[in-house]
Amino acid sequence: MKNLKPKQAKAMLDENPDALFVDCRSDAEHFFVGNPIGSVHVAWQDGEDWEINPNFVGEVRRLAGHATNRPIILICRSGNRSVDAGEALEEAGFTNVYNVLHGFEGTLDESHHRSAVNGWRHAGLPWQQL
Repeated sequence: MKNLKPKQAKAMLDENPDALFVDCRSDAEHFFVGNPIGSVHVAWQDGEDWEINPNFVGEVRRLAGHATNRPIILICRSGNRSVDAGEALEEAGFTNVYNVLHGFEGTLDESHHRSAVNGWRHAGLPWQQL
C-alpha cells in the first residue's frame, strides 16, 4: 500500500477518473462530520461495538467492478483505520491500494482538536456535510 498526502490524493483522483475513492469511516462520521466530495462510503468499522464490517472487501470489490487492479484510495478520520482496511484489500488481491495520510480530519493538535494541523479538510480540499 502506498501513502499519499491529501493534495497528492486529490491530484491522483483528478488525473485518474477510474480511481475509486472510499471513505471507510463509520456511518456517524460520514454523515455528521462531513465527507470528501467524490468519495463513496463503505465503513470499515461501525456499530456500537466498533465491529469490522465483514462485507467491506465485497462491497469495495463490487464498487470497483471486480477489477482488483483498479486504483483504490482510502480515507478515514486520521489515516489509521484506512491502513487496516487497505491491508484487508491487499490480502484479498487488490494490487493498487492507496492510503490518505492524516485522513479527513487529521491528527490531534495540542488542544486535542482535529482539522487544525493536517488532513483533507485542513488542506482546503472539497468536502460536504450531508
